[in-house]
Amino acid sequence: MVYKFRVILDAEEDVFRDIAILEDDTLEDLHNAIFNAFGFDGMEVASFYTCDETWNQEDEISLFDTGDVPGEQRIMSDYPLSDILDAENTKIIYVYDFINMWTFLVELAAIEDQEIGLIYPNLLFSHGEMPDEAMEKSFEADMNDDIYGDYEDDFDEDDLDNLDGGDNFEDYGFEENWN
Repeated sequence: MVYKFRVILDAEEDVFRDIAILEDDTLEDLHNAIFNAFGFDGMEVASFYTCDETWNQEDEISLFDTGDVPGEQRIMSDYPLSDILDAENTKIIYVYDFINMWTFLVELAAIEDQEIGLIYPNLLFSHGEMPDEAMEKSFEADMNDDIYGDYEDDFDEDDLDNLDGGDNFEDYGFEENWN
């Protein structure tokens, strides 16, 4: 079977590519097809991120093993597309070049029979021109779990008056460090 993807650049202008690739190809093959379709040189690090239906980022699948124990972390070449994406799970996020953060929304649009005579991966359609620079991203934490926002201690500004450098501190005999 052939997976047909629409790969959309996260930008103000509409820039996307439609790519057909075999279901048994790996995420690394899809990575290669994407950076070629958008005109990158392929010399930068990239990752895919699984996500839910509303594009909320979940697990990272990197191009290279970045784990503490070599071989312990699975990478793009370990995942056939059919292991990650199917008719129910159609979305994945792709980030190319972690300095510029080129971010793409990759959606499985169709699963079709392979066409005789076509070479895969295949760039089916191209729309829009790549901007000179990636959109600036702002990464903000979700403050729903803010453990410090409602924190109340027993000290206030009046307590700072007690820190006058007097006899409040125990002498640990480290005077040589303060000279």
